[in-house]
Amino acid sequence: MGLAMIGCGTVGSGVVRILQQSADLLTRRAGQPLQLRHVVVRDVNKDRGVDLSGCQISTDIQPILDDPAVSVALHLVGGIEPALSDITRLLKSGRDVITANKALLYEHGDELFELAGQLGRTLCFEAAVAGGIPIISMVNSSLTGNRISSIEAILNGTSNFILTRMLNEGQSYNEAVAEAQHRGYAEADPAMDVDGTDAVQKLILLTRLAFGTNVEMDRIVRQGIEHIELLDLLVAEELGYRIKLLATTRVKDGSLEVSLQPTLLKAHRGLAMTDGADNYISVSGDAIGRLTLSGAGAGQMATASAVMADIVDYATGRAQQTFQSLLRTRCNDRYSLLPADDLTRRYYLRFRVSDQPHVLADIADILGRHDISISSVRQDETRESGDRSGVARLVVLTHSTTEGNLRAADLELAKLDTLHGTRIRLPLADEPAT
Repeated sequence: MGLAMIGCGTVGSGVVRILQQSADLLTRRAGQPLQLRHVVVRDVNKDRGVDLSGCQISTDIQPILDDPAVSVALHLVGGIEPALSDITRLLKSGRDVITANKALLYEHGDELFELAGQLGRTLCFEAAVAGGIPIISMVNSSLTGNRISSIEAILNGTSNFILTRMLNEGQSYNEAVAEAQHRGYAEADPAMDVDGTDAVQKLILLTRLAFGTNVEMDRIVRQGIEHIELLDLLVAEELGYRIKLLATTRVKDGSLEVSLQPTLLKAHRGLAMTDGADNYISVSGDAIGRLTLSGAGAGQMATASAVMADIVDYATGRAQQTFQSLLRTRCNDRYSLLPADDLTRRYYLRFRVSDQPHVLADIADILGRHDISISSVRQDETRESGDRSGVARLVVLTHSTTEGNLRAADLELAKLDTLHGTRIRLPLADEPAT
């Protein structure tokens, strides 16, 4: 079976290693030899760290389109363009496509799926979500006999690594980000990881597959980790919680509740104990109950492993059958989306306030007028340089209330001249979703 690869960076070179090191095993599992015939890269002279001597190397996909021996193209380049144009050309030329590009599938997945269906082609994307964890296969195939009721997950290894280092090593947020960059977990600009964009794109893809409902990013609660301080992690630990960037989709009273937020999780839960750059996914179905998967959610070989799974599934014909099933069931909008303001949870609130009388009373008054009941209060005094009055960190735990109530209260809190800097609002997840 002839393969072509567009992009030979971290993931692509990992795929080449597996193809070369496990050729005999892959031949047996695929039922035929797998031959990488073309590699498309930006710089043909760059050393990729792997042997590409048996491939035609070029900077354009046209040689792939001209080669009738190529059955499937591995598209391992990020971004929207030229990825969208390239995949469209490949599908129209009669090639099937395997991609790891979650951003592209989030933005243009529907049109690419529709085009592939019209052309009788197949689009595989196991590597687009959670790296080496086979969650796409599980939802599309293994759990098709279930009505899925919830997904709870850690879907971004970079954010999880940063939070882990802060708590376990006492690092500041900036120190942990720098270490993540040094280790190759974070890009030079880590914005899409730490602001939640990467994780929410993956969550929306899973939601579309598992619940048949299209979700727009601007209609859900999304919050990153960039304002989390070490103090928040330490206070949460004292209360019996750990903070994780939690992706959640669940059916509640006939509607779909979707959110991506740093969340206080009971410390004994598997989600809370997931450390480093690992991912964790918990899926609940009416027949299977609760099923959990955890492991490497990113990295060269983990993601390359997912690409190889798609290659072998394609070679055996499984991928083609699964894709046709996906086309029959995708995005029929079975559920309405619960408005973000209606999400109901307990909350952790953290303020930096002037260390003077009546500050707590002012905060409590605003919260009370918005039907937000206080469960407990904690204050840590910290004299800071350049602030003669002193600044205190105030932590408030609330009883159950809505996101809308908190948003309305926050508009009033912002007007208090005794509050300084960023105000933190994190939900608590006391019990697993059912």
